[in-house]
Amino acid sequence: MVIWENLWWLNMWNYEIRVRMNKVQNALLGLAVGDALGVPVEFLSREYLKVNPLKEMIGYGTHNQPSGTWSDDSSLAFCLAEMLCGKYDMKVLATHFVNWYEHNHWTPHGEVFDIGITNANAIRQLENGKSPVLAGMNDESSNGNGSLMRILPLLFYIKNKPISERFELINEVSCITHGHIRSVISCFIYLEFALNLLKGLEKFEALNQMQITINQFFTEFDFRLKNELQLFHRLLESPDKNADTKPIFKCDESEIQSSGYVLHTLEASFWSFLTTNTYSEAVLKAVNLGSDTDTTGAVTGGLAGLYYGIENIPEKWLNQIARKDDIVQLS
Repeated sequence: MVIWENLWWLNMWNYEIRVRMNKVQNALLGLAVGDALGVPVEFLSREYLKVNPLKEMIGYGTHNQPSGTWSDDSSLAFCLAEMLCGKYDMKVLATHFVNWYEHNHWTPHGEVFDIGITNANAIRQLENGKSPVLAGMNDESSNGNGSLMRILPLLFYIKNKPISERFELINEVSCITHGHIRSVISCFIYLEFALNLLKGLEKFEALNQMQITINQFFTEFDFRLKNELQLFHRLLESPDKNADTKPIFKCDESEIQSSGYVLHTLEASFWSFLTTNTYSEAVLKAVNLGSDTDTTGAVTGGLAGLYYGIENIPEKWLNQIARKDDIVQLS
């Protein structure tokens, strides 16, 4: 009897490990596929993509890279995931970022072909010995999407921690490149929503719960953030409580922007995910918004991969992804 009980527990433990690994794999591959879809059409206008919409994974284009190539978005997310495989250590993360920038660590084909200005500045600060939590610029003009694009792996480290600790860890991981509170709040909203998806909530239940959690947290947090939080009203305010608020999922495409500004990317990813019903619909809708297509695709793809699972990602897209086996192993 004891032997059978032990076998039962062993099977349950193995099942839990497989489920956990699959969730990480869903997120990382979902992010990479969305990123790779956007790489060839980065910087193309929405007007151009309306006439010539992206429908499949293609190669070359903007960066002259083969199909399935992901950008710095995925590279830095994988660096974060690699650090989290061991002990949480911001100095280790800083080393991974520098190794990516200087020695092509976690690049799809052995070379860095794209990096944002703020990320580049921060990594140079790290190379010069700056503390990781102080390396990121914190002025208002330094609110690109460079921390949001790579933050998703942190979800699996913070998921069982109290909300105050979740916020502090998100703040640290954002600040290594982006230290302004707007970037931190964007990452916080994104991961709180992703956490509800990870728990198995339906997407609109996840949105509603995120709004409740975030608003309660900041009510008790710091009154000086009031002006910042107002910028996120389409994501944080329920129409049931504010008749003047149009929720993000009811916005018209013309009201959604897709530049490299962190708030634009956050809103575009929520809009693309909430107004579609499959992984492919979500990421194609995100990428066809134009402009910063790889990051909008990556941030949307991470949510959609987590929610729908890799079984919902077209197999032909997955098979084109650079270093797919390495990503699976990292998961």
